[in-house]
Amino acid sequence: MERLLTVQQAAEALGTGVRFARRLIEERRITFVKVGRHVRIPETALASFITEHTVEPIVTTYRRAA
Repeated sequence: MERLLTVQQAAEALGTGVRFARRLIEERRITFVKVGRHVRIPETALASFITEHTVEPIVTTYRRAA
């Protein structure tokens, strides 16, 4: 069984506030598990959210005009 993170732990892992993590849950932009009244986020769901929203840099080569 995988580790389930609290909203606070997920927010710390994302480097954001708890409010942002709760908004992700409310808007159903991240997978979560309800354990009674508590909400938990699976570590794999957090990792896949980060991977899906990672923007790769554009690599260009600039040439100086001669």
